[in-house]
Amino acid sequence: MNLIADLISAVPSIAAIRRDIHAHPELCFEEIRTADLVAAKLIEWGIPVHRGLGKTGVVGIIKAGTSERAIGLRADMDALPMQEFNTFAHASQHAGKMHACGHDGHTAMLLAAAQYLAKHRHFNGTVYLIFQPAEEGGGGAREMIRDGLFEHFPMDAVFGLHNWPGMEAGHFAVSAGPVMASSNEFKITIRGKGGHAAIPHNALDPIPVACQMVQAFQTIISRNKKPVDAGVISVTMIHTGEVTNVIPDSCEIQGTVRTFTVPVLDMIEQRMREIAQHTCAAFGVTCAFEFDRNYPPTINSAKEADFVREVTSAMVGSTRVSDQEPTMGAEDFSYMLLEKPGCYIFLGNGDGTHRDAGHGLGPCTLHNPSYDFNDSLIPLGATYWVRLVEAWLK
Repeated sequence: MNLIADLISAVPSIAAIRRDIHAHPELCFEEIRTADLVAAKLIEWGIPVHRGLGKTGVVGIIKAGTSERAIGLRADMDALPMQEFNTFAHASQHAGKMHACGHDGHTAMLLAAAQYLAKHRHFNGTVYLIFQPAEEGGGGAREMIRDGLFEHFPMDAVFGLHNWPGMEAGHFAVSAGPVMASSNEFKITIRGKGGHAAIPHNALDPIPVACQMVQAFQTIISRNKKPVDAGVISVTMIHTGEVTNVIPDSCEIQGTVRTFTVPVLDMIEQRMREIAQHTCAAFGVTCAFEFDRNYPPTINSAKEADFVREVTSAMVGSTRVSDQEPTMGAEDFSYMLLEKPGCYIFLGNGDGTHRDAGHGLGPCTLHNPSYDFNDSLIPLGATYWVRLVEAWLK
């Protein structure tokens, strides 16, 4: 494995920063302390800083040579609204908040790369270090773009990275095309007429309507969509009724839809709306149909994906660089890839054996209260960022 020696020696100091961030998690658009820490470190290393994009975003700028070419490197900073089960020394100090997705590690790896790049500058062009808020549902990437990220910092391509539990540490995964799904939410409110449970013929019961609707939605996946196209409809909430002897007036259905392409998403939304409206009409009730598109699919551009595969293969060997298995999870880096060519890759986080004594009983998986980032990845992820910059801005 071809790692940069300076980055290996920097692990203790950068890991201390990572663990400090882990112990002080902040939710989306609340990353004030984290942003202050990131900005202070960049300034300490002589890197100019711009703040305020997406409320709490931080952008560092490193220039070398005379080229006008530029590259963007993105790390997310926010935590999740969940209780941590770990009790080791750097566990969350804030109840109900936890770095359960490794954004603390992503921030640390990019900081390590920033320190090295600022010191050595073996490239010709500009590196924009994008420390992004609010990936976990807040659309921080979208908000940074709306605030002028790409106008203020014009770049030729943008790159992102996510740790991946279950993949062996030291391994990368990269592919062209869709690698993460779109994330969308729906809410359907069925309105009938309540009544006594013993006299159902005098009511318009919304519950059988909801049951028919939920079943019918799955025919969209099995009969309206091409079998080779990926799509998931998950009804995750049904709320209705208060007591056992009363037929309720209304029933609310909520859930998510995931796809890898916008045309499939368009079809699913249209068919869900039609099924909801016509099912309600058949039963003599009405409905309100809401469909919110949150994150678009994350789609890597082919040229950049091939470039990343070359860079990572040179680092760890081609046998440790696999194809990405697309996941139905979502990622707001997708907004950046709508604006710029680029690539989003996975870096193996291992099986959880890296965790300090005092970790929770659960597995070391994303969004799990027993998760912790693997600090041994810091020099690997940072070396990747450095080698990517040096190759892109050769």
